Parts: sequence; structure tokens; C-alpha cells
Amino acid sequence: MRIVIALGGNALLKRGEPLTANVQRKNIQEAAKDLAGIADEHQLVLSHGNGPQVGLLALQAAAYHDVESYPLDVLGAQTEGMIGYMIEQELGNLLPIEVPFATILTMTEVDPEDPAFQNPTKFVGPIYDEYDALKLNEVKGWTFKKDGEHWRRVVPSPKPKRLFEIRPIKWLLEKGTIVICAGGGGIPVTYKTKAKRYLQGVEAVIDKDLASGMLAKELNADMYIMATDVDAIYEDWGTTRAQRIASITPQELALLNFADGSMGPKVEAACEFVNSTGKKAVIGSLTQLKEIVKEQAGTVVENKPR
Repeated sequence: MRIVIALGGNALLKRGEPLTANVQRKNIQEAAKDLAGIADEHQLVLSHGNGPQVGLLALQAAAYHDVESYPLDVLGAQTEGMIGYMIEQELGNLLPIEVPFATILTMTEVDPEDPAFQNPTKFVGPIYDEYDALKLNEVKGWTFKKDGEHWRRVVPSPKPKRLFEIRPIKWLLEKGTIVICAGGGGIPVTYKTKAKRYLQGVEAVIDKDLASGMLAKELNADMYIMATDVDAIYEDWGTTRAQRIASITPQELALLNFADGSMGPKVEAACEFVNSTGKKAVIGSLTQLKEIVKEQAGTVVENKPR
């Protein structure tokens, strides 16, 4: 099968871990073991999140006052290269030497009139306590929202409209390459004037799950997996009534409520992929990847419930 896997959660960083290169590499080493376990039987296309990394780079850049800080689209490009490099290297250490890899810097078109620009919801960067979050808001003008018990910076997260590098991604897949692309949802870009087709970056971070779902559709993937740090979707999550959902239709899933900053985009991406392709999307733990591919773990979103 051709499988698109969006890596998130413990694939790169566990909540509260320091955002160091060594910590990320250690987590990616563990993720690579799970990915290598299915790479010999299936064609893989990998995407990944980059919220913490973009936020950290923005914070580091803001501490240097001699030059203007790089915008979020440039930071997104930097993290696509950094994380793709680590994934390539760690998977390459496990798979046969003849298996080719490629990381593609992927630009994603967004609508400059998307209402998301007026309502930032995408978490980026490390966690803060309320005092530090308020100070950063005063000094830098950043917007913060609660993420569990802590506070994190939020930035606009417009919907993806188009992936510009879809053709070279397809060419690489024809040659048996494991492709890493659409990292962090892709680099957000838009046309300044459609008549002259002048492309420019925008200050935003696109949700990786929505962009990866679009990628899976464009590549005619047989399955779309969102690998995260929970084993499935739960109804009434966080309460004593929480129940794991093994299989559900998009129509049933749309009736449930999920937070915008956590499971909400994953649910939306799963429903869009299944409704537009008739194929299956699965949300589950990276450590259960073999079982997920066999539909023995995670939450399977499909048109025909079991």
C-alpha cells in the first residue's frame, strides 16, 4: 500500500521536554524503528509537525536585536530541512542502503482572506506559566492561549489550498523513494496579485494534519495515518466516561466535539480524506504502527463501520 503518515506528538517531542537537538534525535530514533517495521512492505510518504521548533526559532531570533527577525514562513522552511534531515538519517541507519530518501521543501498555498488570520489557534514554541506568557505578550505582542495546564504562543493557522511540489513528490515515488514532505503543513505562501502570480510567504503555521490529508488525496494514498501520542480517539476524553472509539464513520465523527488545538484538526483531516476518497484514515499511537496498518489499533475512520 501507499501510506501517508503524519508524525506528531511523541514522534518528535514529548510534552514538556527541552527543545534540544539531542532530545529530538532520540525521539526520532524511536520513531524510525516503528516506521522501518512497515517500510519493507509499504510505500511511505512522511510528514511531520514543527510547532515547537518554529516557536523556539522565533524566540531565539527575537532575542537578537541587530537585525529583523525571520518571518514564520522562513522559520517553517528551516524546520522542514532540519527535521527531514534527522528523519532521513535515522531511517537510513535502519533500512537497506539502497533505499533512497528525499526531503522536499513544500510550499502550501493559503487564502490571504482566511478568517484564521483574525483568530490565532495554532500552538507553537515551548510551554510557559501564566506570568511569563503575560510578560511576552506585553514585550513582543505575541498571543497566548491555555494548552492543558500551561500557556503557549498561538499563531494563525489558515486552511491549505494547494501543495506546489506535488509533481516532484510523485516523480520521486515512481523511483521508490521514501519522501518526507509537507513538514509542519508546508511553508505558507499566497499570491500577492493573482494577475501577476507574485508568490510570497505569510505569517502563519499550517496544520500538518489537514495539509497531510490533502497530500494523501493528491497522491492517491491507500491509507492516511495520523501518528500521535494517544492510542485512539476517545469520546468524553478527560472524564470518567471516556471511551475509546475503534471504528467510526465521518458522519458520526462530525457529531462529536473536539478542541481546535488538539484532536479537532485530526478529526477534520480524517473526515475530509475519507469523504473525498472513500479510503480509510486512522488516528493512533506511533508505537502501534504495525497494528494500525492492519486496522487492529487506533481509531479507523471509514465510510462503512464494522
